[in-house]
Amino acid sequence: MSTLAIFVLLYLAASIAIGLYAARRVKTSGDYTNAGRSLPLYVVIATVFATWFGSETVLGIPAKFVKDGLGGVIEDPFGASMCLVLVGLFFARKLYRMNLLTIGDYYRQRYSRTVEIIVSLCIVVSYLGWVSAQITALGLVFSVLSKGAISMPAGMCIGAAIVLVYTLFGGMWSVAMTDLFQMSIIGVGLLYIAYLVSGMAGGAQNVVAHAAAAGKFDFAPAVGTKEILAFTGAIVTMMFGSIPQQDVFQRVMSARSEKIGATGAISGGVLYFLFAFVPMFLAYSAYLIDPKMVSALLDTDAQMILPTLILDNTPVFAQVMFFGALLSAIMSTASGTLLAPSITLTENVLREYFPMNDRQLLLATRIVVVCFACVVTVFALLSQGTPIYDMVGNAYKVTLVTAFIPLVMGLYWKRASNQGALCAVLGGLASWLLMERFGGDSIWPPQLVGLLVSFTGMVLGSVLPQWLRAGPGRRAHDAGIAGSR
Repeated sequence: MSTLAIFVLLYLAASIAIGLYAARRVKTSGDYTNAGRSLPLYVVIATVFATWFGSETVLGIPAKFVKDGLGGVIEDPFGASMCLVLVGLFFARKLYRMNLLTIGDYYRQRYSRTVEIIVSLCIVVSYLGWVSAQITALGLVFSVLSKGAISMPAGMCIGAAIVLVYTLFGGMWSVAMTDLFQMSIIGVGLLYIAYLVSGMAGGAQNVVAHAAAAGKFDFAPAVGTKEILAFTGAIVTMMFGSIPQQDVFQRVMSARSEKIGATGAISGGVLYFLFAFVPMFLAYSAYLIDPKMVSALLDTDAQMILPTLILDNTPVFAQVMFFGALLSAIMSTASGTLLAPSITLTENVLREYFPMNDRQLLLATRIVVVCFACVVTVFALLSQGTPIYDMVGNAYKVTLVTAFIPLVMGLYWKRASNQGALCAVLGGLASWLLMERFGGDSIWPPQLVGLLVSFTGMVLGSVLPQWLRAGPGRRAHDAGIAGSR
């Protein structure tokens, strides 16, 4: 067994040990879901940062940057970081005060159980591609490290099992503690690799100057209606579609105060924006160091650019640092995105039909975590060949067209009604799906059409005569007695 493989195994063992140790704190479903609302600022920042810094940031974005420049990926570093900043500025405090267990609970309290169930199911579905992307990346890493001895499918199953072990028992406590450990590895590892690789490429200034001369920093769309709409749709999808996601919500709600939650979201967003450019710098450095290798991989498997660069051109210590950082990024995102939809499905869908006490809810959530892990692993196996970047990007379209408008207008527009929310959710979803199926020649991105229809549905549905009354959740909210279950 190689030295690199030994260190990777030790790292995986350490991550599992930290996750299982943190699981000792879980006594109730609240501990499992949001760490008992007790996390300090530095942990919240680490876990919010980990929300986004996953396989797409380390493998997918750098590959697209080398090929298409900043214009091909700007929606991720800018849109994702702006999402977190917006959460911290406009959503964190209001939602924290409502003492919610999940983001789905908001839709029940503000509107009705019908809206809660529909939106929650959409949120759960949106995670399939996201979690599958992390599982795919784990399979890629294990296959590379074993030099093909472990196949991609086998590596994906092994990776899913590792993440499942500590997420299953510790919930948000395990996610938070492993995130803190893994984000430390990412920070140290990537900065060290950037320093090493920049020297091989003639210095950081040379890399930046070469990329600028090649037009890689040009991100403004071409002056044309279709190009501007496509650019706007990509930015809006990442920025707004990510806000009503359970993983973002539970990280902010896990803070010990609303101020810490808001500050942690803003700080995590800024930190992500800065660090997201490090893998891009590494990938373009690879282009200067070994242009033939990069050109060949751009036509076959661009996600292999950074792993190939590190394995072929750096000493063992650098390889350990890189793959430690890569595994940290993938596992931190995978654990959170595995937990989030499982909690949403249990709390906001299953519990509506099968009443449970707190102990039964905790057990049911863990069972759903196992089931969801199996589903996303199968989905990942069936999606082999789909770029990681595309798998993640498509995830936010569902929540953009269904969940965003009812969330923001419910918080900031008093006239938003249950009828308006239903029109927004169903109208946004239907128009998006129809555009995806039949709007191939349209200049309008399907998700942008869905967002506009959702907004129109909310306004018209709320100002017209109310034929669809709110359920008991909304009436309780109006009476000022709504709270967490």
